[in-house]
Amino acid sequence: MKTENIEDIYELTPIQKGLLFQSLYEPELGVYFFQFRFAIRGNLNVVAFDRAWQQVAARHMALRTGFYWENLDKPLQIVYRQIKVPLKELDLRGIDSIEQQKRLQSFLESDRQKGFDLSQECLMRLTLIRLTDDSYQFVWSFHFIIIDGWSIPLIFKDLIEFYKAQCQGEDSPIEPGVPYRYYIDWLQQQDISITERFWQEALSGIQAPTPLTNLDTDRQSSLEERFDEQNLYLSAATTAALQSLARQHQLTPGTLFQGIWALLLSRYSCHRTVVYGCTVSGRPADLEGVESMVGTLINTLPVKVTINTEQSLLQWLKQLQAQLLEMRQYEYSPLVEIQGWSQVPRNLPLFESIVVYEKLPIDPILEQWQGDLEVSSGTSYYKTNYPLTIAIYPDLEFCIAINYDFRRFDAATISNIQKDFEILLQGMVNHPDVLLKDLLLLLDREQHIYSLLEKEVTFDFDFDKTATVY
Repeated sequence: MKTENIEDIYELTPIQKGLLFQSLYEPELGVYFFQFRFAIRGNLNVVAFDRAWQQVAARHMALRTGFYWENLDKPLQIVYRQIKVPLKELDLRGIDSIEQQKRLQSFLESDRQKGFDLSQECLMRLTLIRLTDDSYQFVWSFHFIIIDGWSIPLIFKDLIEFYKAQCQGEDSPIEPGVPYRYYIDWLQQQDISITERFWQEALSGIQAPTPLTNLDTDRQSSLEERFDEQNLYLSAATTAALQSLARQHQLTPGTLFQGIWALLLSRYSCHRTVVYGCTVSGRPADLEGVESMVGTLINTLPVKVTINTEQSLLQWLKQLQAQLLEMRQYEYSPLVEIQGWSQVPRNLPLFESIVVYEKLPIDPILEQWQGDLEVSSGTSYYKTNYPLTIAIYPDLEFCIAINYDFRRFDAATISNIQKDFEILLQGMVNHPDVLLKDLLLLLDREQHIYSLLEKEVTFDFDFDKTATVY
């Protein structure tokens, strides 16, 4: 390490400490390694593209950060003044499409296995794979310890501006982004002790995580296959109806999806009170410029929900939203401290499933790419240390993506969960005043219908009536 290249040194946030621990504890699993693929079509200026990425890294200190922990009382992060973001180019032109896909898949797998040495100066890398004269696959790999999902659209917004300027021959001075250190300083000013009473009351009576054993298939697969992901896209009509429902009743779309998962978790576990994890942005309103800050600010917090099936859906959702709003005051609380304040033993997790609602979709940002270049997001790959991660991506069509532990769940189980989501969301749209017990009844009726279909029985179905078999 060259000390003259060091810009700053400071402690890790609680979430970063957790990410560092998980990454070092089982390094072969590659948790919190993120790999995004983008399709690029058009006359790409590769030199300008490379320079634009270097400028993005120069602007945001989180992208110039490495981590040190050996022989230290506590881990530290080192911000470097200058780094080089590696951009690798692969040319697959002249190869048939089948062989191209094989080589692309081989690269993606080797890139995942490579992972990151967290003491590196740069914890991201870029790969540009040329398929034809005017089409590319762009792969962006990084570790979650440096940037969260909120940061991704911010990075691409800067990238687009820098790329445009580079193509026009402009190379103006780079204005520094909001320093990540501001958040570190803000955290150190907070009194964690005042959150203890809140979390003790919020988790009162919870002595173990809500079990997912009724969903387990007890699969035994290799570590390389440990995690997989399945995506379900709701129709544009259902998406619009859900957004309209949320606006009409002053609910957030995130509350709708969290409510559905709480109901499903209760059904799967046979528990009236459940606990799941909720990923929050962690961006405090009283920290100036925080919304444009690039770094890892998110946190994952436990949400305890009790289901009274005699309540109306809307009344229950409003209560849930009020609970989530109150929790925001304490969203900087370290999860390890919350665990200590709860009655759940240290050797058990607080929860086994988390819900993530992405508030800043990237596709609208990519659409701002002007000129003869078309960029669109494709597949993504990541691993968390939770058996089930339910991510909601808002767009013209809501996407329900479930990342899951391949050793515990099979693809059919995940498909069924997504199908249950779709059934309850559609029931919510059709009958928002329904009682919870009647909404859940939809799942029983749907299962009954499928069993009839297997027997080749015809039926007529209406929400307000029982299925009529002919």
